[in-house]
Amino acid sequence: MLIDRREFLKLGSLAALSGSVPGLVHATSSTLATSSQPVPDGKADYTLRMGRSLVELAPDHIVPTTVFNGQFPGPLLRFKEGQQVVVDIHNDTDTPEQLHWHGQFLPVDVDGAAEEGTPYIPAHGMRRIAFTPGPAGFRFYHTHLTAADDLTLGQYSGLVGPVYIEPKREPGAYDREVFLTLKEFDPFFSKGGDMAMDFLSPGDRNRTLEERGETAMKNSLARGQPHGYEVGYQSFAINGRMRGHGEPVRVKAGERVLFHVLNGSATEIRSLALPGHHFKVVALDGNPVPHPAEVPVLWIGTAERVSAIVEMKHPGVWVLGDLADDDRNRGMGIVIEYAGHRGKPRWVSPRPFSWDYRRFAQPDARPVAPDDVIEMTFAKLNAADRGFNAWTINGVQFDMAAMKPMFHLRHGKRYRLRMHNASDDIHPMHLHRHSFEITRIAGQPTGGVIKDVAMLGGYQTMEVDFTADQLGLTLFHCHMQLHMDYGFMALFDCV
Repeated sequence: MLIDRREFLKLGSLAALSGSVPGLVHATSSTLATSSQPVPDGKADYTLRMGRSLVELAPDHIVPTTVFNGQFPGPLLRFKEGQQVVVDIHNDTDTPEQLHWHGQFLPVDVDGAAEEGTPYIPAHGMRRIAFTPGPAGFRFYHTHLTAADDLTLGQYSGLVGPVYIEPKREPGAYDREVFLTLKEFDPFFSKGGDMAMDFLSPGDRNRTLEERGETAMKNSLARGQPHGYEVGYQSFAINGRMRGHGEPVRVKAGERVLFHVLNGSATEIRSLALPGHHFKVVALDGNPVPHPAEVPVLWIGTAERVSAIVEMKHPGVWVLGDLADDDRNRGMGIVIEYAGHRGKPRWVSPRPFSWDYRRFAQPDARPVAPDDVIEMTFAKLNAADRGFNAWTINGVQFDMAAMKPMFHLRHGKRYRLRMHNASDDIHPMHLHRHSFEITRIAGQPTGGVIKDVAMLGGYQTMEVDFTADQLGLTLFHCHMQLHMDYGFMALFDCV
């Protein structure tokens, strides 16, 4: 999706959007209630329809899936910060659905998670909702169903679309925006296909966590259990088209293009590189970073968003694509074509590069001391649930029938989540209805990077701080569909 800029604006205003409170983005008073705003009569501002459709990834590759408004990705929704919107959500499928407004500070009956108490959108029914969008920046919307072993449901489907909430003061020294949604199709269950795990920095592992996880896995295999199921994919696409089968992103030499990149995957971590170019990262998960920095590669966890400016100063026809050759060759790429240039798109692999959230942090940041620290340990029970891995937080697998809060919060208090990963998997951890500040990674202090999803490395500990400024239930989970469906969730209750 290409959006022409109305004017050329200065990047210096970007940092001002993070607000007057250091380290955290706060909700406005209108979002503190647990119930939604009154829903007006009359015509809705936006209409979204969930329904089955065919997505043409390439002329010879058409896949059936569930999408919004007959298209993938769903339509780009542009809201204005602080201006109420009314949305009609129609569910034309045979299954009750949930629509989650990822990254926004919304009341529980609008947020879009049954675990919190959001009403379902009935099969062949609809819901009208009203809310005030916020915070400003790049957000998105997606289904929030438990899929379990049904690869047609949840985030395995095509129910994902981008949201941009325009700030009251627009940032950005760029000429235009390009929205890219990365997504895999044709999922299948497998016993292999581990993704790259060595790209995160710092990479130090906690020996105690590693010994616990490795011992548990060895004991499981010794009992004759196979490795638990994973999910693989046969097809890959950006904006619903496999590499070479959609319109290229056409650019001019000297242009500054702001790429808003969304990883809409159900389970995959993605990378992106553009040969001969660098990405100046200006926002993560829609939140301006304290220290915009140039990188040769983007690494994007499931549900993460990166906003980065690329200065077009290397004319030619290039592939903007994933580092994984198999995935890129099966579609995970898009052509960047300079004006006046034609020919076969070129790909050149970049040098190895480690992704480090601290690169974009506030130098010498010293986060505010929290009011309380919540210790959380994540563990994998290999193949424990009908061949699927089961996941626990502090030894407890989330119970969808009971849906009881695990942690109790006091409104307005600042909490630190100290997350210990006793598995070798990378987990993109997501907190609903809040943003958090990354304050420590693998023992290394940091501050100022505000997110709603963060990748926790295998056998590592990460600390994130947030202010409990949303009353009611808040869902916390790994954003890997396969992990959350088999227990990797917990509820906070804020009173």
